[in-house]
Amino acid sequence: GWNTAANGSGTPYADSASYPFTASTTLYAQWTTSISCPDLGITWTNQTSPTGLWYSVTFGNGIFVAVGSGIVMTSPDGITWTSQTAAAANTWTSVTFGNGIFVAVAMTGTNRVMTSPDGITWTSRTAAANNTWNAVTFGNGMFVAVASSGHPNSVMTSPDGITWTSRTAPVNLGWSGVVFGNGMFVAVASSGVGNSVMTSTNGITWTSRSTPGSNRWTSVAFGAGMFVAVSSDGSGDQVMTSPDGITWTSRTSPIARQWNSVAFGNGMFVAVAASGTGNRVMTSTNGITWTSRTSSADRSWRVAFGAGIFVAVGMSFDPSSVMTSGCLEASSFTVTFDANGGTGTMVAQSSSAAANLTANSFTRTGYTFAGWNTAANGSGTPYADSASYPFTAST
Repeated sequence: GWNTAANGSGTPYADSASYPFTASTTLYAQWTTSISCPDLGITWTNQTSPTGLWYSVTFGNGIFVAVGSGIVMTSPDGITWTSQTAAAANTWTSVTFGNGIFVAVAMTGTNRVMTSPDGITWTSRTAAANNTWNAVTFGNGMFVAVASSGHPNSVMTSPDGITWTSRTAPVNLGWSGVVFGNGMFVAVASSGVGNSVMTSTNGITWTSRSTPGSNRWTSVAFGAGMFVAVSSDGSGDQVMTSPDGITWTSRTSPIARQWNSVAFGNGMFVAVAASGTGNRVMTSTNGITWTSRTSSADRSWRVAFGAGIFVAVGMSFDPSSVMTSGCLEASSFTVTFDANGGTGTMVAQSSSAAANLTANSFTRTGYTFAGWNTAANGSGTPYADSASYPFTAST
């Protein structure tokens, strides 16, 4: 469409829309990409990053966050990275985002949890126990972390990432990965013989599940109605899938690798490995049939998906310990409307480009609506009713 500002922050007009011609103006064409992304998960590009042993990466609130051995880095696009200060010099093994907060867990240190509202400023939190915490996820209003030590209390949960409670695992195994999907928490272990999965509907009460073989299962993801786990050992059987987290089926992997991590995004499963020369990636659209792919570098990779791209971080002191695949999507931001003493309801408005604000529908007896402001006392940025908002940040 058109806009009265080149950057899209002015008044928008659809193609062939009516214009009042009450003033002269220049209309700037506004373009959105029509380029498809056929190489998602297939073609990978090295990115420059702070050096370090990076263990985990996640995406939330429009930002990628990676954690590692005493280190944190952030990126708005997976390409440009900035070092941040961790709350403690622990070995941070996993990070997730949920309920407006980033949560990381560690395998070393005194306070083995840290939280951040933005990925930049971090605060130490007390874990339920000083276990070897390997993975953390969020689902159904609950953060859940799993460990490879501390049995029987090798699970801990928190509703807010701050206060944690120990939970009992059904068997004493080295729990290495956890995910939430389809109303179920599913955890996998890097040890055990035919019982390397446990499930829970609430993160509190867990049930042991049977698994094919005795692989060292390192990571689990959920997507397209399927749980998919990968292992660091085995020969031709380093993947297993389940529609419900309970019944598992062995699947054939295209090559034998130490598969570290698996993620799902935009219709694609991507697994990354710690071994191999030039082919430390495999992809699948259904979790069942897999294809080997060329990695941009040989690192011990971990992977996540966000904003239309896969981002993998590696354990290396080389300044190119990140690789990306996909086409970055425009971030969507949200405006929440507050009646500020008035009555009524208005649905929050989200957009990835400048747009006119939803017309006011709040009312207040004895008052006339004068417009919006980013501060309740009117000291922030003012916006007229139905004015254009840039949607470059949520407010």
